[in-house]
Amino acid sequence: MPRSPSLRTALAQPLQYTITELATEFDITARAIRFYEDVGLLTPLRAGRNRIYTQRDRTRLKLTLRGKRLGLSLLEIKQLVDMYDSPSDTRQQLTAFMAVLGEHRRLLERQREDLEITLAEISQHEQRCRALLAQAAAKAATASAAHTAQAAQIAETAPSSVTKTAFTRKRKTETIP
Repeated sequence: MPRSPSLRTALAQPLQYTITELATEFDITARAIRFYEDVGLLTPLRAGRNRIYTQRDRTRLKLTLRGKRLGLSLLEIKQLVDMYDSPSDTRQQLTAFMAVLGEHRRLLERQREDLEITLAEISQHEQRCRALLAQAAAKAATASAAHTAQAAQIAETAPSSVTKTAFTRKRKTETIP
């Protein structure tokens, strides 16, 4: 009788993990895993000096990292992870956790509003800088055009005066014996 894909997948996953395996899988350091253990989020078994993590520990680590990504505090994460271990019909825990999530949502929404205001202010500053740069470029272009016109005037008059000066010097040298 062929096994279902989910059963085959479940049998292929190890029931025990080393700290290195979990660190690699979740792209975190072994020190971070030990820290989560110190604060009570993980409770690995011990075989001498080695830690042995179970599927339960792996799931708790996954929930911990998810909570971190959401910006929850370690206390809030611990409440979430502890709910994983408790029966799902505990109304008081669920209500308390909903309050934590609601407060976190309000905080994130305030942060988003602050970000939107800050981004609008940055856009205004950028527009002002562009306008000032355009004014400076126009002023520089006007000054450059005036300088070019002045140089052209000098160039027009320069050959005749230079020629007269050279001619006068030549005549003076020729007349002196």
